[in-house]
Parts: sequence; structure tokens; C-alpha cells
Amino acid sequence: MEIANKIIVITGASQGIGLATAKLLAERGAKLVLAARSASTLKNLEKELPDSIAVPTDMRDPVAIANLIETAVGHFGRIDILVNNAGQGMYGPFESIDIEKYKSIMELNVYGPLRAMQAVIPQMRGQGGGMILNISSRVSKNYFPNLSAYASTKYALNALSLTARQELQKDNIIVSVMHPKMTATNFGKNAFRTQEFQNQRPGDAQNANRPCPEVDTAEQVAEKIIEQIESETSEMEM
Repeated sequence: MEIANKIIVITGASQGIGLATAKLLAERGAKLVLAARSASTLKNLEKELPDSIAVPTDMRDPVAIANLIETAVGHFGRIDILVNNAGQGMYGPFESIDIEKYKSIMELNVYGPLRAMQAVIPQMRGQGGGMILNISSRVSKNYFPNLSAYASTKYALNALSLTARQELQKDNIIVSVMHPKMTATNFGKNAFRTQEFQNQRPGDAQNANRPCPEVDTAEQVAEKIIEQIESETSEMEM
């Protein structure tokens, strides 16, 4: 899909992969709807990026998600691409998973994207098509110790996305999934952690004698996201 002049909603746009992607999309001529919880950060970004609007949104809140889609359509008249990027990690052993915190990341990592997809599909169908790109993770393709809770949310997102791709193909709505690996952002700092896991990264104990994996920058991931939007491929990995 061409990017220039497309109306693109991107969640989690205030930092990390979302911020880098928003800046690159703007460079390519997209018109952006910027969503995140931080209103002040979004407003500053709105001033920086031409043809963009900031819509402070908590992706755990169904009412806020509905407002995001309604505001985007009200302002631009259509939505060509939805990038579901907002998410949160959870680190710790399987037997120590806090169910209430697990519910919280399920709300953000699974229910949020699902609600946004359900909200935007009628609009895309009515306008003749569109694209939904859900940001998953490479952990959803593996079985890493201490990441079962987070990985399971991304497994769920993958299944929803790829099934939706098949169901919505007849409506010219493309659904794709992107799988970043370890990226240099604040994602790890913002993750839920069990008490014994406060001061270490997932896999530290198991991988003490192994070389550190290569870490991508948010900008490198953004470049790959652009590539996937343009190619419309179902899945892509870093």
C-alpha cells in the first residue's frame, strides 16, 4: 500500500517504536492520528509532525478506543491504515504470574487491538478497503523462560490477526502482523515484573554464558514497518 497522503492511526505513538514509526510515516507524506495516554507528549508531537492530530487514548478503555476512531474519521473523513502498536510486557516465572496484572496486559495487548479493529472495520469496508497492522513480538514464535504471560498475549494477537486477514480479504481489508525482537526502548522498564525479577531481564540466568542478542533501534523497526505496509505481507520479522 502506498503511504503518501494516507490517513494512518497509530497507537502507542508517544515513545519507542510508535514514535519512530510516526516520524517516518510523516516523512513519507502520511497524515497521522497519534494515540497514546500522554496528552502533553502527543500535543508536542502534533506540533512537530505536519498533517497530524493528537487523540489522547487509553487503549484499555473501550470508550476511549471508540472515540479515537470516531475522531479520526470526523477529522480526516476516512482511515486507510490502523497500526496497533501500544503494549506492555510482563516478566516472571509462570508459577508467579499475578492474575490481575495479567488481566491488565491482556486488556492492552489483546482486547485493545481487537476493539480498535472492530471499530475501524465498518469504516474501512464502507470506503472500499484499508489495512490493519498489529505489532506482535518474536517471543510469540518461541518459548522463552519468564515470558509466558507476555508471549501468550502476542500468541493471541497473532491468531486474531491472521484469522481476520482471511475473513476480511473479501472486503479488501488487509490484516498483517509485525514481529520485532529485542529493541532499544523503554519497553522493559515499563513492564510488570515479579518481585524476584525486578533487577534482571528475561533469560538472564539461563543465558549468562551466551552472547547478548543483537538489539535493534526503534528506527530500524520503523523501517521494517514501512516495508510491511508497502508490501502488504501477512507476517514480517526483524
